[in-house]
Amino acid sequence: MDMEPTPTDTPTAANSRWFNGCAIAFLVVSALVALGAWALAEFEKGLDGYGQLEQSGPSGSVADPLPPGATARYEDGLKVTVSRPRAEPDGTYSLTVTYENDTDEELRPGGDSFEASVSANGSAPLVVRAGKSLDDYASGYSLSWLNRRESAAALMPPLGTEKKRTVPLRIKPSAKGIPVTVEVDPPDAGFRETAHFQLTLD
Repeated sequence: MDMEPTPTDTPTAANSRWFNGCAIAFLVVSALVALGAWALAEFEKGLDGYGQLEQSGPSGSVADPLPPGATARYEDGLKVTVSRPRAEPDGTYSLTVTYENDTDEELRPGGDSFEASVSANGSAPLVVRAGKSLDDYASGYSLSWLNRRESAAALMPPLGTEKKRTVPLRIKPSAKGIPVTVEVDPPDAGFRETAHFQLTLD
């Protein structure tokens, strides 16, 4: 009696190979999709520059300022944090602005000119003024930045990669409870958005 030849591939083995092939194809497609999404995000950053703010909460724009204690995060890795103000016995307030350089190059938070860093106008790398962020000027109250030159001196040295620098601020308001805006505009060869922080001196 002749026996029929046994097929080399059983249905179970064929199904197993088909499943493995689909799994590998799925992994390859998933990796390609993830790589494409990353490349698209990098392309978009390249188009608008790496000086854009990328926030999960308030944007840090003039219309949506950050609260004290928050951190402004730039796409290139720079982080800037403005502390909560601390009342001093003499009626002044102390706070700090901390720069954290997680970019891949050295930065100059104060720019190239000491005089520009201590400027009282809105074009300086660091501005502290009375009023809300959307106010063009404060009405009925004022603010004195007592250690402006010390703050500018702390801003001037280059800030290396993976380094931090804390800049002390000492201010005196004309009255308690006034709103204060801190504007941080780190100089950049291309473009960098200004980060706005708004706080109240209680």
